[in-house]
Amino acid sequence: MSEGRIVLEAVEVSRSFDVSRPWLQRTLAGEGRRVLRAVDAVSFAVTVGRTLSLVGESGCGKSTVGRLAVGLYQPSGGEIRFEGQALSTARAQPALRRRMNMIFQDPYASLNPRWRVSDIVAEPIRAFRLLRGRDVQDRVGQLLTQVGLSPRDGEKYPHEFSGGQRQRVSIARALSSEPEFLVCDEPTSALDVSVQAQILNLMRDLQARMQITYLFISHNLAVVRHMSDLLGVMYLGRIVEYGPGESIFAAPRHPYTRLLLDAIPDLGMAGGTRVRTPVGGEVPSPINPPSGCTFHPRCPLANARCRAEVPGHTRAGDVLVACHAVEEGRG
Repeated sequence: MSEGRIVLEAVEVSRSFDVSRPWLQRTLAGEGRRVLRAVDAVSFAVTVGRTLSLVGESGCGKSTVGRLAVGLYQPSGGEIRFEGQALSTARAQPALRRRMNMIFQDPYASLNPRWRVSDIVAEPIRAFRLLRGRDVQDRVGQLLTQVGLSPRDGEKYPHEFSGGQRQRVSIARALSSEPEFLVCDEPTSALDVSVQAQILNLMRDLQARMQITYLFISHNLAVVRHMSDLLGVMYLGRIVEYGPGESIFAAPRHPYTRLLLDAIPDLGMAGGTRVRTPVGGEVPSPINPPSGCTFHPRCPLANARCRAEVPGHTRAGDVLVACHAVEEGRG
């Protein structure tokens, strides 16, 4: 693939879940159906060998986007395209599945405790019939070496490893199908801080050597700053700020992005001179979100328009921002 080619693209993607109680309970209580709109008209594109990070508080929909991106969920609306081909095309699914994979958040839950590591890593190789016989074990040894483990570790079980080592096994398994695109769903959040940097550096090194494209999901902006080329900030299922990571970290436009940055230790932005204006409040229920801009109950810049009208995306330099205050020059 040539430099700059779009690997994965989301076009106005939405995903809703029916979270209603059972029919009899709803009937007795006089309730209707309850729908949770986890992802609401999300669009983005990520090019070969680059990293797009999605950040936001828990429940903002970023992990749902990750599962949509690899076909674990089907969109309720919109379309996910891999190299221009819709994932929803049934005929395309088997051919595309090998070219994408996912690294999950918890290395303690994502590995089968009854399987040896060699079998865990080899499973995608066998499933996609990439190699046979002795070649499979040779490839497993290469993958374990590639992620900083030993081929001899293949004979062990997951419980014999530390958290960081388990995540290395997870990365080896994700790489075994020779993917071009990886969704990394909070891959370091379950690890000690001392181990996080090792895993992140490993992922950066693998990306540089193999030209893998990442969709990186995290709530930790310090981690995201280390990994990202592009950044999408999500709130209640929508991307509220989107653009080059450097631009957003240097001059965040959306009040919610500022809230996230104010919640972490100073990252050295603007020479450490940026005035912090913390925003209080809790994330509203995604089942019954506020009208208009869903961030308006927590926003110090909100006015009557914010409470009534959903903001579209406004271009501010090389960044897209969904904020009436930015559009009106109040932000």
